[in-house]
Amino acid sequence: MASYRRFKPRIARPIDDPRPTPLSGAVVDAVLRFHDEEHDQGGGRTLLRLSPSRLRTREVKSALGRDAARAGRVAILWNEHEGEIIRVLEAA
Repeated sequence: MASYRRFKPRIARPIDDPRPTPLSGAVVDAVLRFHDEEHDQGGGRTLLRLSPSRLRTREVKSALGRDAARAGRVAILWNEHEGEIIRVLEAA
């Protein structure tokens, strides 16, 4: 007689994805509209950010909701000559 092993099926567990969720357009838009820090990077480029005090204002809180804390870690490299975003940066 042949012997058969009985395999117990494993229960599939969800895999925790370590990557952050993609940055929403609302956060980028809010940083562009409400930024209060501008740091000249030279060559017509400026780094735009929201200060901690600006993040606590009512209009920024209402515009961002739960994403207000995340917006505090976002900086936008802005091209003054072309009037467009060069890069969106987010701190870990």
